[in-house]
Amino acid sequence: MAALILYPAMDLMDGAPVRLEKGDFSARTDYAADPAETLAGFAAAGATWAHVVDLDGARAKEPRQHQLIRKLAKDAPLNLQVAGGFRTIDDVRRMLDAGAARVVIGSLAIREPRTVNRMLDLFGPEELALALDIKLIEGEPIVVTAGWTETSGVTLYDAAARFPAGCHLLLTDVGRDGMLQGPNFDLLEEARARLPGWKIQASGGVATLDDLRALKTHGAVIGKALWEARFGLAEALDACA
Repeated sequence: MAALILYPAMDLMDGAPVRLEKGDFSARTDYAADPAETLAGFAAAGATWAHVVDLDGARAKEPRQHQLIRKLAKDAPLNLQVAGGFRTIDDVRRMLDAGAARVVIGSLAIREPRTVNRMLDLFGPEELALALDIKLIEGEPIVVTAGWTETSGVTLYDAAARFPAGCHLLLTDVGRDGMLQGPNFDLLEEARARLPGWKIQASGGVATLDDLRALKTHGAVIGKALWEARFGLAEALDACA
């Protein structure tokens, strides 16, 4: 089995790193860190990717920190996977042209799957990742949207069926995000079994190095555990090897 690809995460509001709990903008922690220096530190530790989220864009439903992320993508010594408010083909094109290696599409995958399939045709499956945020309702993995405030009524597997296998899938159990309670391994294992060929990135809940060692997904996004120094990034990369 190939090594797990680690995506250390940096969420940005007003140009500065923050963390949210369960996507709640009122449950925000600010960190005194420079975004460019943070990415340089990720690369120095050995990371080849970073996951950067424009939280202002996610809330506004359109990219809001494009100039900052453009500069970060141009200067960062690693690949950036960028999320936050991407709704149009032009938004995606501008971010990729700015130097991002991959753009993450969220709610649009539920609301406008034809548009997202068009994006996949135009840019290719390596340049896009679909973010499906899941809430377990009566045991069913249901996709939630609009900052996790709206329930789509669509299951993870019905949503995935709208797109070609082989896509990158950023899969988050919203009940685990920012809680340091461990990933939802049952959900991740079921998704791996039912979505063969998809490149699943586990997101939400990683709290220990053993969590990383236990994951069998293509990749993992880690945020709060790093920012709160539960372990170092170099240690995490070793655990994924």
